[in-house]
Amino acid sequence: MATDIEKMIIAASRILPEEAAVYVGTGMPLLASVLALNTHAPDLLLVYEGGGVGGKPTGRLPIQVSESLTYENGVTVGSMDYVMSLAQAGWIQYGFLGGAQIDQYGNLNTTVIGDWDQPKVRLPGSGGGADIASLCEKTIILMHQDKRKFVGKLDFLTSPGYLSGPGEREKVGLPVNTGPYRVVTQIGVYGFDDKTKQMTLLHLFEGFTLKDVQENSSFPIAIAEDWNYLSPPTAAELEALQSLDPDGVVLA
Repeated sequence: MATDIEKMIIAASRILPEEAAVYVGTGMPLLASVLALNTHAPDLLLVYEGGGVGGKPTGRLPIQVSESLTYENGVTVGSMDYVMSLAQAGWIQYGFLGGAQIDQYGNLNTTVIGDWDQPKVRLPGSGGGADIASLCEKTIILMHQDKRKFVGKLDFLTSPGYLSGPGEREKVGLPVNTGPYRVVTQIGVYGFDDKTKQMTLLHLFEGFTLKDVQENSSFPIAIAEDWNYLSPPTAAELEALQSLDPDGVVLA
């Protein structure tokens, strides 16, 4: 039986199309991207924040985005500003993000929990997150869902989603037709309504209910009329995923 993490990674991998360029972070995003590459999306181009383009690691998992393993079997190696400029030029279709907090419009906090001057927790900050959220056509957010993470108001806005609603990204100069696309949690997969830009449940994992969706969020989540249950991971998907992380660095 698949674990929550395995189900999330496999669900995220299924979102990626057969052919696209995707910004990859280490951990779950890396596993999801390489799984897609090894299954249904052989022409997927992996772009790492640290500078690697097209890397296809075959040994152990890279533990951070600038590690040399991210260049293995790659196309080229550049600097961080080089790979970030690819999104600025409009060449990156997908980006992976995570966060400590998310709101109903897909805005993310990875900076502080609590007051800025006297925070309860100080987090890593943006890194390349704000660039990815600002410039990629579609961002996929992978994070655990509970009331502390799905919040009505962020303690700090690090990476923009749809800001305060429809048209707000464009007002501040962000490219049109960009923004958060999917949120994958241990409960289900969410999208964003075309008109309101608010988070909307699309799919549930087996074993969870619509009640779980609301009980694990501090803001109301809309439910798509045609929502359904996700197909469980296949044996082939599980085997392919587990082969990518035999030491359980991420899957443990």
